[in-house]
Amino acid sequence: MIGKVIGALVGSEISRRGGRGGVRGAVLGAAAVGGLRRLGPLGVVLGGAYVAKKMIDRRRQS
Repeated sequence: MIGKVIGALVGSEISRRGGRGGVRGAVLGAAAVGGLRRLGPLGVVLGGAYVAKKMIDRRRQS
């Protein structure tokens, strides 16, 4: 369940980076979930670290 949440957050971040929301972010988020699952616990840590870094960077800009 946590992997799905992290995948959704990764997809959201990817969508924001591209400047366009919508289907692209959802598809990439779903792909990220598959990739994170294959990596096991390391994938969850890497995905969480990516999302945390993006959130920290966004907070520093504000």
